[in-house]
Amino acid sequence: MERKTVLNISRTKKRWGLILLLLAVFAVLALYPLPLQNPIQYYNRQTGLLKTEKVAGEKWLVWLYNNPVGEATLWTLVKRKVVSSVYGNSMDRPSSTKKIQPFVEEFDIDMSAAQKQAFNSFNDFFTRKLKNDARPVDTTSTVAVSPADGKILAYANIGNSDFFIKGYRFGVSSFLNNSSLAQKYLDGTLVIIRLAPPDYHRFHFPVSGSLSPITRIDGDYYSVNPLALRKMAEIFCLNKREFTIISNPLFGPVVMAEVGATMVGSIVQTYTGNVVKKGQEKGYFKFGGSTVVLLFEKNRIRIDEDLMMNTLKGYETAIKEGEKIGVTSIPLPGR
Repeated sequence: MERKTVLNISRTKKRWGLILLLLAVFAVLALYPLPLQNPIQYYNRQTGLLKTEKVAGEKWLVWLYNNPVGEATLWTLVKRKVVSSVYGNSMDRPSSTKKIQPFVEEFDIDMSAAQKQAFNSFNDFFTRKLKNDARPVDTTSTVAVSPADGKILAYANIGNSDFFIKGYRFGVSSFLNNSSLAQKYLDGTLVIIRLAPPDYHRFHFPVSGSLSPITRIDGDYYSVNPLALRKMAEIFCLNKREFTIISNPLFGPVVMAEVGATMVGSIVQTYTGNVVKKGQEKGYFKFGGSTVVLLFEKNRIRIDEDLMMNTLKGYETAIKEGEKIGVTSIPLPGR
C-alpha cells in the first residue's frame, strides 16, 4: 500500500510538473515580442495629404494575427459568432454609456452632425443617425456615390488586379457563393469601403433601382482591419456577409454586400420595399468595424481617377457617404 501511495504521489507530481511546464511555455509564447507593424496610411481626399490611421485595439489585433498563442485564440474562439454576439450584446446595456465620451475624445469624433446627443447605450451612440444635411448626396443620375463613411479601395478590373497581398486575387465566386452569378462580375469593377469603429456606421444605397431579395451567407468573424488583411487576404470570402442586387438602367445589376467582422454585434437592414433611391438608408452595423463591397459588371462604371490612383499606389482614400465615386460608362440616350 505504501509503495502504491508513493508511486501515485510521484505520478501526480510529474503530471503537475508537465502542466506547469506547458503553462510556462504558453506564457512565454503569449508574451513574445510582437513584430513592428507598418502604420496604416490613407489619403485625405479633400487635402490630398497622406495621413496615418489611429487603430482601435491595435495591440490586440497585432497579437491575434502575429503571435502563435494569439492565432490559436483567433482560430478557436475570437472568429466565432458567439464571441462577437456576446460582446455586441454588452454594448446594448445602459452601463455601456460610460464608454461613449472616452471613445469620442480618443478618436476626435464630430458629434455636431448627430441627430441626438444623449444615448441609452454604446450601440445607441454607435448606430447614431446623422442630421439630414450632414451627408449631401450627389443626385446626378449618371453618378454612383459612396454607400458609407470609411476608407475606400477601387479596382477597375478584378481580373487584372492583385487584391491586397501580391499573389492573392479576390474570389468573386467564393465571395458570392454562387458561381453562375459570379460570371457576370469576373472582369468587373470592385469597390471596398472599410468602416473603422470611429466611423458613422449606417450604410446607404449607392445608386437608385429595383432590389433583389437578400442573400445571406454564413461565415466567421475575422477582423477586416488592414493589420489582419496583411496576414489573411481571403477574409472577405470567409466572413459572414449578405448582399442584394440593385438593378439600375445605367449601372446595370450592382451587387451591394455587407460584411460582418470581429465584434460586430449584427448587420441590421432597415429599408423596406424593392424600389430604392440613391442615398436612402439601407441599414447599419452594430458595434465593430466592418465593410461594404460593391461589384459592377465590366464597363459599367468609370471610377474617379483619384480613387484609382491611390489604390494603385496601395493606399485607401477617406470618403464620406454620398460622395461621388464614379460615373456610368454607358452613353445616355441621344448622346
